[in-house]
Amino acid sequence: MYIGIDVGGTNLAAGLVDQEGRLLASSKRKVNPSLGPEAIVSDILAVALEVLEAGGASREQVEWVGMGIPGTVDRASGVIIYTCNLPFLNTPVRKLFQSGWNIPVLLDNDANCALLGEVFCGAARGRESALVLTIGTGIGAGVLIDGRIFTGFNGAGTEVGHMVIETGGRLCTCGRRGCWETYASATGLKALTREEMERSPESLMWRLSGGTLEGAGGRTAFLAAREGDEAARRVTEEYIRFLGAGVVNLVNIFQPEILCLGGGVSNEADESFLFPIRRIVERERYSKEVPQTEIVRAELGDKAGMIGAAFLGRVAYRGSGAFPGRNGNKFGV
Repeated sequence: MYIGIDVGGTNLAAGLVDQEGRLLASSKRKVNPSLGPEAIVSDILAVALEVLEAGGASREQVEWVGMGIPGTVDRASGVIIYTCNLPFLNTPVRKLFQSGWNIPVLLDNDANCALLGEVFCGAARGRESALVLTIGTGIGAGVLIDGRIFTGFNGAGTEVGHMVIETGGRLCTCGRRGCWETYASATGLKALTREEMERSPESLMWRLSGGTLEGAGGRTAFLAAREGDEAARRVTEEYIRFLGAGVVNLVNIFQPEILCLGGGVSNEADESFLFPIRRIVERERYSKEVPQTEIVRAELGDKAGMIGAAFLGRVAYRGSGAFPGRNGNKFGV
C-alpha cells in the first residue's frame, strides 16, 4: 500500500491506495497558509497518520508516501523550491516529514501527480500525449509528450496558471497582473461571483451564500444558474470564457490527444460545462484540418492528485516508467 497526499492552497487530502490504484481510505483537512512551513508539514504528517488509521493499516504496511505540491519541487532532494499559494521557499519537506515518520517520501508538482493518476487509472489511460489541468486555488498542468512528463530543463515547466491572458489585469499572488489563474481558478470564480452579487442584490446567489459575500463559493454561481438566475448565468458564462481562453492556448501549444479538466472545479464539469469549452476550442484552435484534442472531465476528479502522488514511487523505483502505452512503450519522467 501507498499513501498519496495532495497538498493544495486550501486543503490537504491524503489517500491510502493499493497497487491497483483503488482508494482504500481518505482524509482531508484545511490548510492555513498563514502558518509557517514547519507547521504545515506537521499537518501533512497528521493527515497521513489519519488516513492510515482510517484504512486500518499499520505504518509497516505502507511502502512510501508521495506528495503533490503546487509549485516547483526538487525531486532528488525532497525540497520545495517555491510555491505561490503556500509559505514554502527552499523548504526541506522530506526531511521535516521523516523526522516524524521515517519512510521513503517522494515529491512532485501536484499537476504532474494528477497526470500520473489519470494515466495510470483514469481518462488518459494508455495515451502517450495528454494534458491534465488541476483547477483549484490556482491552476496547474501536467503534460505528457511522447510518453514522458514534460517538466522543463529546471523542473519548473508548465506553470500554465501564470500565463497572462489579460494584460494589466487582476493582481496575482505571484506578483504579476492578468495571470490566467486569477480569472479561471476556483479563487477567480469566487471573485467573479462576489463582484456580480454586489451588482445584483436580488440574485439567488445571496440566498445560496447565506446572505453574505464570504459565503459564496466555487459552486454558488453554477447552482444558481441551474435555477435560472440571470446574474449567476453571467458569472458562469464569463468564467467559462476565461477558462476557455487558456484551454485553447494550451491546445494550440501542445496539441495533446486528450485534455482532462481536474481539481475541485472539475466537480462541476458535466456536459453543460464541457460543451462550451469544446466549442471555444473548436472555434479558436489553430489547426482545424487535423484531429481535434478530446476534452473530458478527469475521470478521477479531485482524487487524481492523491492517487498519482501515491504512484510516484512506482515511477521512481521501477526504472524508466511504470505504465505501458497503447503500443507497449514505457512512459517515464
